[in-house]
Amino acid sequence: MMATTAMQLAIDAFGPIADNAGGIAEMSELPKEVREKTDVLDAVGNTTAATGKGFAIASAALTALALFAAFVGVAKIPGINIYKADVLAALFVGGMIPFIFSSLAIRAVGEAAMAMVEEVRRQFKTIPGIMEGKGKPEYDKCVAISTDASIKKMMLPGAIAIASPLIIGFLMGPEALGGFLAGATVSGVLMGMFQNNAGGAWDNAKKSFEKGVEINGEIYYKKSEPHKASVTGDTVGDPFKDTSGPSMNILIKLMSIVSLVIAPTLAQLHGNGNPQTVKTEKKSVIPTHNRDMTNTYTIEKKIN
Repeated sequence: MMATTAMQLAIDAFGPIADNAGGIAEMSELPKEVREKTDVLDAVGNTTAATGKGFAIASAALTALALFAAFVGVAKIPGINIYKADVLAALFVGGMIPFIFSSLAIRAVGEAAMAMVEEVRRQFKTIPGIMEGKGKPEYDKCVAISTDASIKKMMLPGAIAIASPLIIGFLMGPEALGGFLAGATVSGVLMGMFQNNAGGAWDNAKKSFEKGVEINGEIYYKKSEPHKASVTGDTVGDPFKDTSGPSMNILIKLMSIVSLVIAPTLAQLHGNGNPQTVKTEKKSVIPTHNRDMTNTYTIEKKIN
């Protein structure tokens, strides 16, 4: 894995560079053919970004697996039996956590985007000459909306990631918490891979209308009805590939780390950390070959 680090960094860097190049070309009003070339590079960048995020989620899965093994050892769990009702219930609850986390992240992106759209509309109405370059927009207001939403609206998903292992662990025990982590890890890895790839595909579908897309023998370009549908899909794809998908890495690793931190406490509370006490029972017996002797012998029997 260490040998592929340089390749992963190069793959991750390619997408943002191509995307920023396209934005600079559009804002500086360069010729149309320049923008066409950057769009092709941007489409390739979305594919490389999805590949790089695949490496990231695979690395997170291996990290979570290592942390899970450490948790089992520290909590002194002999095994995780999914035939137990509480363990099976915790397994399903863990599988649901990535879906809840993902839905909250996507909703936060949508609400913040709508707030920014309303702010831009307000500035167009109240500040004359923006489109002509005579009026100066209030950029700080849009930046404030984005940063405020990125902090406040992610407090609930973050609290879920930290509190859910604590609740499961202290209420249901370390074995149930192990089942919870197993469900969350499997569900989170699959969810992350799906969202990273689906988001990149939606973004590339929207960009493909720049050159034209053939649908049922007819070529469609920008501002056509299929293009409008692809724009709607990309509003889901962007939070998929940029917010919810990458956050699955953090989610599964954070819950594993929290579980590992509380593992010694759970072991003590549920009796897995206490050494087995040895009881000693003393008996006085007379040897069978010399029962008339008055002396006795004492033996000790250890009972586990």
